[in-house]
Amino acid sequence: MENPFRPSAGATPPEILGRAGVLDEFEYGLRLGAGAPGLLTIFTGARGIGKTVMLGAAHDIAREKGWAVISETATSGFMGRIGESMRQLAEELGTGPVSRRITAIAAAGFSITTQLPPERQVAWRTLGEDLLRLLDNRGNGLVITVDEIHAADRSELAQLAASVQHFIQDRLPIALVFAGLPAAVSDLLNEGVATFLRRADKIDLHAAAVREVEESFAATFADAAIKVSPDLVRQAAEATGGYPFLIQLVGYFLWKEAEIDHGNLNPETVKRAIEAANRRNARTVIEAALASVSPKDLDFLHAMAEDDGPSAAGDIGRRIGARTNLVANYRLRLLAAGLIEATAHGKVDFAIPGLRQHLRAQTRP
Repeated sequence: MENPFRPSAGATPPEILGRAGVLDEFEYGLRLGAGAPGLLTIFTGARGIGKTVMLGAAHDIAREKGWAVISETATSGFMGRIGESMRQLAEELGTGPVSRRITAIAAAGFSITTQLPPERQVAWRTLGEDLLRLLDNRGNGLVITVDEIHAADRSELAQLAASVQHFIQDRLPIALVFAGLPAAVSDLLNEGVATFLRRADKIDLHAAAVREVEESFAATFADAAIKVSPDLVRQAAEATGGYPFLIQLVGYFLWKEAEIDHGNLNPETVKRAIEAANRRNARTVIEAALASVSPKDLDFLHAMAEDDGPSAAGDIGRRIGARTNLVANYRLRLLAAGLIEATAHGKVDFAIPGLRQHLRAQTRP
């Protein structure tokens, strides 16, 4: 057997843990069609928690049901790219006058615009209506997914939200699935430009239970005839903390070590695999997340790292010598960046596994 673990952004893992039933409403909505509540869904959660994987799972379910899928990331110009994808889909499905109208609309240049001016917004909506009616006549519809909405231009999101709301009002078969960091999604839902999205099914993704990870590791290695003791499987599972990206990383490196040792895992190779997984997590997730952090925000994070658990704002302020209002500003920025999360009693904690240890290992600037 080839290594089944896929520790890459958005790659589909061999098993999606801790997500049983998460997409039930979405799947039911595909069966009901236009206007079903599950067809508006927003996934939130920390970096590496599996938001993009859930979008991929939604794609798979939609395609199995015969629905067309357009998948985008909320970088500049995503509305134009969605418009171009709709045009291509409609050309594949339609003939005659509808196809000719769509070809004419394409001349508006959807794929090269960032913010659609009013006349192109009308063309975009007309194109969408034509496509959705074609799909409706076939008994299915269109799913649009947009990843990383925390990076989106708000005017483009407003355009998309307004058009989708229009399609829903016309009882056209449209589904919209977003994914983004929790604080950014909360801000978006509180903005007037996208108030109708408050009706969306908001799903906050959390870590899987370590017991589930342990059972999955044990079954996966047993199926491949990899010899490893239950104690070592438990140790490996606990090292992931139930964090989806680390589950894939630890599994990947365990499998690699087993291949080297002819299908065997021992305490030394398991320790080596866990260390390799943590190093890769630090490079690909933690360092990337810290790359855009200001020196003051980094001071805030280092002050948090002095605690073994959630940190109180007062303690952080005292450690960095900052007044309450400044501490509040740093806190808001780091929440929006997905580096920390609010906990009970006005405290904050790290949102990314391994971030505390990573900061403790650094020399304080």
